[in-house]
Amino acid sequence: MRTPGQAIVAQVRSIRRMCGAKGRGMNDKSDAFGPPRLSLWALFLKFLGFGLLAFGGPVAQIAMLRKVLVEQERWIAPGRFNRLLAVLQILPGPEAHELCVHLGMVARGRAGGIVAGLGFMVPGLVLMLAAGAAYTRWIEGNIGLAGLLLGVQIVVLAIILRAVVRIGQHVVEDGLLLCIALVGLASPLLGVPFYVPLASGGIAYAFAHRPILAIAILLTPVILAVALLPVGGSEQLRPQAIAHAAVTLPMLFVAGLKGGLLTFGGAYTAIPYVRADTVGRGWISDGAFLDGIALAGVLPAPLVIFATFTGYIVGGPAGALVITLGMFLPAFAFSLVFFERLEAVIANPALHHGLTGVAAAVVGIIAATFIQLAQATAMRVDHAWAAMALAGVALVLVWRVKGAWVTPAIVAGGAIAGWLFPF
Repeated sequence: MRTPGQAIVAQVRSIRRMCGAKGRGMNDKSDAFGPPRLSLWALFLKFLGFGLLAFGGPVAQIAMLRKVLVEQERWIAPGRFNRLLAVLQILPGPEAHELCVHLGMVARGRAGGIVAGLGFMVPGLVLMLAAGAAYTRWIEGNIGLAGLLLGVQIVVLAIILRAVVRIGQHVVEDGLLLCIALVGLASPLLGVPFYVPLASGGIAYAFAHRPILAIAILLTPVILAVALLPVGGSEQLRPQAIAHAAVTLPMLFVAGLKGGLLTFGGAYTAIPYVRADTVGRGWISDGAFLDGIALAGVLPAPLVIFATFTGYIVGGPAGALVITLGMFLPAFAFSLVFFERLEAVIANPALHHGLTGVAAAVVGIIAATFIQLAQATAMRVDHAWAAMALAGVALVLVWRVKGAWVTPAIVAGGAIAGWLFPF
């Protein structure tokens, strides 16, 4: 059975294989490494170029950064890049964006980190703002497009399910982590606040060497939370059952910040928290929320840019910018604040185990969110057999076929299917 540290090494090796790191004849000691002298404007344009080509998700984005900045331009040594990647994969936040911030700091200090991070995220931000504007003006509420959008939402559910399994394979590697994930799955469905399984899962796995105590730590807070819920509390706390609440910019910022701080193991882990604070307050429908995830999957940007779309639908341009600020703030802050201490902090074994436990709880929470989204989508479906067939085809494709084009192709196929064969 692999330890969490070995799992991280395995992920790094997988990305190295994709990047073509093997057989390059480069190592930390071969030649001098260092970025060229760049102005802040030139640094911004360089990472803006990366952002314009950031299709295909984090693995493809990291591969692109490594090929250009490590293999071709030799900003840092391959070994240092791999260690940095291992550290960032443990921390919350989109790791490709965090890599850009860190490499920008290598070039021009903290100002360079801010400039590089902004450059990488600007293309996706601008495109998603445009998508949000087009959606609210021409698409939202258009009866003629209802079937098309429902087809997209069905295939996005298949993409999310595949992401749950993929993330779980990397995180859930022993019996205790499986228990933590199952508690994370059950908690939202019972109406337990998300932070209860996160905290209990992290603390429990820190005591993994004492299994009985760990199980007690895991279950006791959740049982107490369920016992303290009011009668019917689990129904009242489900996102689709909560009444409309007033939209405020601070609340949108907190929704984004919560997602940014709790994004462990991939951008899909931000989905439950943003959904709870937007769909859960009656600000946006589950269907529109799924449309935002679909758009994020086809744009050149970290997937968490779906929060920008959600913010736009809820609060216009100001809402989009505020929720985006909250979502990306941790990705900037971890590198900017802990630049010199990042690797030493994450090397702490106790912290390692705690973060692994939190990540396992997040896997369960995403699975619960998938169930809730699937239930909400099923309520809008008239022909269940056709919807299940489309979801099955999408699931087979996303499971078996690899490549940066797969997600955009599946989303486009879902749209065409929904247009031709209304569900």
